[in-house]
Amino acid sequence: MSDALTVHVNREGLHSLWVPDSYVASNSFEVVIVNHGGSTHVHLHLDDALSTRATIEAPNHHVAGGKSRRVQVTRTREGATRGNLKVVTSYGATTRLVDVALTEPVATDGPVEVNEQLSKPQPRTEDKSPADVGPVPIRPVLAASGTAVGLAVGGAAVFGSAVAVIAALAIVVLAVAVVVVVLATQSYTGRQND
Repeated sequence: MSDALTVHVNREGLHSLWVPDSYVASNSFEVVIVNHGGSTHVHLHLDDALSTRATIEAPNHHVAGGKSRRVQVTRTREGATRGNLKVVTSYGATTRLVDVALTEPVATDGPVEVNEQLSKPQPRTEDKSPADVGPVPIRPVLAASGTAVGLAVGGAAVFGSAVAVIAALAIVVLAVAVVVVVLATQSYTGRQND
């Protein structure tokens, strides 16, 4: 994180506002609002150019008398840009602009620390096949299949068309196939567990 951009309010008198002429940051940074007088509100705004690369946590800030407040400006995208941070107090009566340059983040050449646990072999986990998930309860499968068959046959009887009869037969064949696969899977799983 870059050094903070410091703003002084009420330092030279009521409603006075001091900001630096310019500020350079390569990453997210904080605006520190230092109030030297009575309680006040300060409004912060990033212009269009800065808004493409950063956001401010909130625009309006109350700063108690004799206190300071830190406001986070978060870098949202890489890339260099230049723009203005507008600082306003006294309900717009006092406004100052800070020329802010956002540069590319600086790469550090420092050492990279690696946890020693990463150098030790990790235990392997076995991949589970679908048959390892356990037995499938047969009653709900049979109930669903029976319901599908009943609906298909009922639909064929009500509509009485050849298409409905063919659709009913297809559903019956599909339901029987599902039951056979479930029973075969349970049989296979049961043999492996023995």
